[in-house]
Amino acid sequence: MSANSPAVDPQRVTALLARERSRFAERTPKSHALAERTAKHWLNGVPMHWMVDWGTPYPLFVTEARGVALTDADGHSYVDFCLGDTGAMFGHSPPAVADAIRRQADRGLTTMLPSPDAAIVGELLAQRFKLPYWQVTATASDANRSVIRWARAATGRRKLLVFNGCYHGAVDDTFVALENGKPRNRPGLVGEVRDVTVDTVVIEFNDLTALEAALANNDIALVLAEPVMTNCGMVLPEDGYHDALRSLTRKHGTLLCIDETHTISSGAGGYTATHGLEPDFFVMGKPISGGVPAAIYGWSDAVDARIKMYMADREGGYSGIGTTLSGSALQLACMRAVLETIITDEVYGRALPLAEFLERGIETIIRHHDLPWHVVRVGLRAEIVSAAEHPRNGTQALLFAHSEAEHALHLYCLNRGVVITPFHNMMLVCPETTEPDVARLLNALDGAMSELSGKLPLRATATH
Repeated sequence: MSANSPAVDPQRVTALLARERSRFAERTPKSHALAERTAKHWLNGVPMHWMVDWGTPYPLFVTEARGVALTDADGHSYVDFCLGDTGAMFGHSPPAVADAIRRQADRGLTTMLPSPDAAIVGELLAQRFKLPYWQVTATASDANRSVIRWARAATGRRKLLVFNGCYHGAVDDTFVALENGKPRNRPGLVGEVRDVTVDTVVIEFNDLTALEAALANNDIALVLAEPVMTNCGMVLPEDGYHDALRSLTRKHGTLLCIDETHTISSGAGGYTATHGLEPDFFVMGKPISGGVPAAIYGWSDAVDARIKMYMADREGGYSGIGTTLSGSALQLACMRAVLETIITDEVYGRALPLAEFLERGIETIIRHHDLPWHVVRVGLRAEIVSAAEHPRNGTQALLFAHSEAEHALHLYCLNRGVVITPFHNMMLVCPETTEPDVARLLNALDGAMSELSGKLPLRATATH
C-alpha cells in the first residue's frame, strides 16, 4: 500500500450505502414485518437498543444460530464472524455447552448455594489463568465494578485510572474521555449526574510519561486496562508498554486489572498468558460460559491477603458486591463445559492458523484496491482499521474511524450472507469456522472494496 494512497471517495460510499440499504429491504420483508410489530413495545423497536446499530433500515431478525451459521426470518443463511460481539466467540450453542444446559435444566438453575461444579470450575480457572482466587458475576460489567470496589477497599484509595477510548462494559466510573487533553464525562452518557472525573483519571494508552505522572501522587487504587484497546478500533501496546505499566503500578502501590473480555481471542490463557503479564486482578466476561450470561474475576495471593484484612475489620452489613443470580448452577455447568472442552491449547492451535489466513487475505485485498486501511489481528480477532498506520491511542483511533465507509463494508457483506461486527468491522474466527467460510468473507470484502476503490475485484465476488 503506497504512502500516498487516495482517500475513500465519499460519493462512492454514499451510493453504495443507498444501494445496499435498498437491497437489504428487498431481501428481508419478514424482518420488516417483525420490526413494525416490535416497534410498538420496545425502545427503538428492539429489546436492547444496540440491536439497531447495524446501519440497516430495520433490524435483521434471527430465527436460528448454530456454530457459525445464522438463519434470518426470511430463510436466508449467513456465516457469522460477529458472534455476538464475542458473546458467542466459540460459536453459537457449542455442543458441550448445549449438553450442559440440558443436564442442568433438570437439576435446577439457581439456588444461591454452590453446586459441585464450583470446586471443579475453581480449579480449572486457577490452572488456566494462573490466579488462585475467583468470583462469578452475571456480566463483565459486574465483574469490573466488583474489582474496582475491592481495589478501593484493599488500598484505602479512591481513584481509578483508565485509558481514553477504553471499554469495560456499563461501568459508570469508566465513562470518561479526553477532549483537547482535558478529562470530561464521555459524550452521550445517559443519566449520569456525577462528574466522573473527580475519582477517575483518564490518560492516553501507550503514553508512559502520562502514566508515570498520574501514578506519582500515590493515590490511585487501580489501573483498569484492556491489554489491547478494542472498542475504539484496535490499538496495540507498543513494545515494552505492559512491562512499564506493571513496574510503575507496583512502584506506586497501585493494583492492576487486565480486562480480557475481548482479548481472550489471544489464546487459551488470554493475552495475559500469551504475553506473560502479571496482573493483580483478571476479568473475563462474555465467552466464559459459551453464551449464557456469566463473567469471572480473579485475584492474586497478595490481593487476597489485603481483602481478608479489610473484611476482618469492616463494619457489618451488605457489601454491595454480588447479585443473587451470580455463581448459579447453570453458569457453573456451562463454564465447566467451556473450560474443559473449548478454552484449550488444542482448540486454539487449530483455529489460530485460520485467523492468520484471514489476516493475510484482507491485507492482500486492501493493497490490491490501494485503500488507506490496514488490518490488525489479536489471536482469533481481526479488525479493519480505516487508516494506513496503526493508531497508538484512543484519540487517534477515533479520528481514523470512517463510520460511513465501515457501514458500507459491513452492509455489503451482510447482503451477501456474511456477518461482521457493525461498530468497527471486527471479525472473529472460532473453532467452528472453516476455510470456505473465510473464503466467503474474503470474497465479500473484495467485492465491497472494489465498489469503494473503483478497481476490479481481486477475486470473484460472492454469489449475489
